[in-house]
Order: sequence, then structure tokens, then C-alpha cells
Amino acid sequence: MPIFSVVTPVFAGGDAYLLETYESVASQRLPEGWSLQWLVQEDGKTGKPLDRLPDLPWISKGAGRAGGAARTRTLALHRADGLLTRALDADDLFPDEATVARDIEALAADPDLAWTVAPCLDRYPDGRLVPGPFDPEPGRLPPGLLADGLRQGALPVMGTTATIYTDLIELHGGWPAIPAFEDVGPLLAAEAVSHGWMQEKPGEIYRKHPAQSTEDPEYADEEERVARIAIVLRRADALRGLGWRWRPENPATV
Repeated sequence: MPIFSVVTPVFAGGDAYLLETYESVASQRLPEGWSLQWLVQEDGKTGKPLDRLPDLPWISKGAGRAGGAARTRTLALHRADGLLTRALDADDLFPDEATVARDIEALAADPDLAWTVAPCLDRYPDGRLVPGPFDPEPGRLPPGLLADGLRQGALPVMGTTATIYTDLIELHGGWPAIPAFEDVGPLLAAEAVSHGWMQEKPGEIYRKHPAQSTEDPEYADEEERVARIAIVLRRADALRGLGWRWRPENPATV
């Protein structure tokens, strides 16, 4: 039975919305024969965020030394049993019950595809849902579109909307060890060596609130911003320069 893995990093004090995220994950209705695995990894070892969640067979809990979202996701990756994996932060939501199923179905429809991305809806405290301004047209994405968009000033999609074959994430070493923008690393690495698909319907509700990491003043540090963008782009460029294309040995099916 194929499995779809969802990776969620969380830290003590950053779990105010974790139960809503749990309900969103639990509501997913996968294609027949598929099952869901939710990897919840604490950034730290207090145990407090994990204690808020029920003990269920499909929830895999773990903890490790505090070090940010990139390290936390990557520490969880060795427990991923899924053929496919995507990230979902502890304050974000899937837009509907078919979010995961749409990604599975898109990849199953074309074994040449290795990843999908989707529109993201920003959710403001007043309840407004605002779509991203740079979403590409639905369908098969031209090679290098996402990296080129980032070079021109804005990544067209949210990195956390990406569903990628787990083998491909592992091949690239998981999430890069940078303090922010780490969700983009696996996506641009995948784009550099494989083909992807843009979904028509939203794949994530991104909650905007004062306590989110992007509101930290250090996130706006210009020198660091330039460095983290350069890191993900240079890795993608190096991979693209190899001229090698990745295709799944065990393609998704429905």
C-alpha cells in the first residue's frame, strides 16, 4: 500500500494552531489503496507540542535538538515511509479534503513528473483568504520557471505547497541548513533535475499572524536574504549543470 507522508516541524510555544493543523491532516481523503503518515517533529525536546496530539498509528512523533525548521524536517525524514512527501507547517492548513489526493492523482497521471506545486491562500486574522500574486498557469511547468522567477525577484509559488517523491528529497539531502526559505531548497533542487506540475486548485492555507517566523525582524535582514536565495539557486544551478534527469523508479498509481 503506497503511503503519502506529511512533515510538520513544531516548537514549544509555536503550537497554538497545531490542533487545527491536525484536523486538517486528519480530514484528507486519499485515493483507494493509499494511506497517510503524519511526521510531527519537535524543534527541541520538551515534548509539550507532541503531547497535544493523540497517539494514533498514522502519526509519527519525534524530537531533536533545537535548530530551526530545516533541521527539524530533515531529522524527521528518516521516518518517512511515503512514496511521496510534502511539508505542512504547524500553523498552516490544507484547503480541503482532496488536497493530498489531487497531488497523488497528478503524479500518477504522468510518470515523467516528479513533483507538484499549487496556489497558496494567505489567511489573515480577519478571515480573508488572499491568493498569491505570481501563480503560474496550471499544467506542466516549463523547465527552470521557478528558479528564473526567484532570480527576477519573486518565487512564483510557496515552497510548502510542493509534493515531491521522497527518494528525490532524500537524494538532495533534505532541507538546506539555512535559517529561513529552507522550504524552497527541495523544490528548486527537484525542478533542476525533473519535471513538475502546477495544480489549478489551492494546495495550502498560509496563516498570517504576528508570531509567525516571517515576522521576526531577522527575517528581513537583507544580507541574510541575499545569502539564502543564493544558496538555493546555486545548488539548483549545479544540479541542472549535470544534465541528468530524474524519473521515479516506482511511479505513483491510483
